Amino acid sequence: MADTAVTVAGQLKRVPNAVRPTVNAARRMVKAIAPNATEIAYQSKPPRSKSAMWKLARYAVGEEYVAGIGTFSTYAAVFFYRGRELDDGSGLLQGGGKDSRFIRLRTPADATRPVVKRIVRKAFALETVKKK
Repeated sequence: MADTAVTVAGQLKRVPNAVRPTVNAARRMVKAIAPNATEIAYQSKPPRSKSAMWKLARYAVGEEYVAGIGTFSTYAAVFFYRGRELDDGSGLLQGGGKDSRFIRLRTPADATRPVVKRIVRKAFALETVKKK
C-alpha cells in the first residue's frame, strides 16, 4: 500500500502564489530559531472558506507542539499552542482562546522582524524550561 501522507513541501506546492513567499519565510525563520524541533505536516486540505486558516505545519519539541504555520487567502500566520503565556506587550499576538495565540504575517519581511523572532524564541524556551 502506498504512503499517502502529505509532506510540508507537498502542502507548500498548493499554497496560493500570493502568500507562498510569506509562508516560506515563516518556515525558514522557525527552522532557524528551533533547528532541533520536529516539523510535522498537517494532513489537511485548503479550506473552502477564505476566513478559515489552512494549517500547514507544526513544530514539536519532544512530544509537545510549540508552534505552527498556517495561511489564509491574503496572509500567513504563526500560531502558538501556549500563546497565552507569551504576551510580551508588543501587541502582535492575537486571539482570545483558552491557550493559543497567533501572529499575522502579511509579507515575507514580517517573518524577519526582531519582535516576531523574539516571540518564537520565547515559545520554544517555554518547552525547553518545561522539559528540565
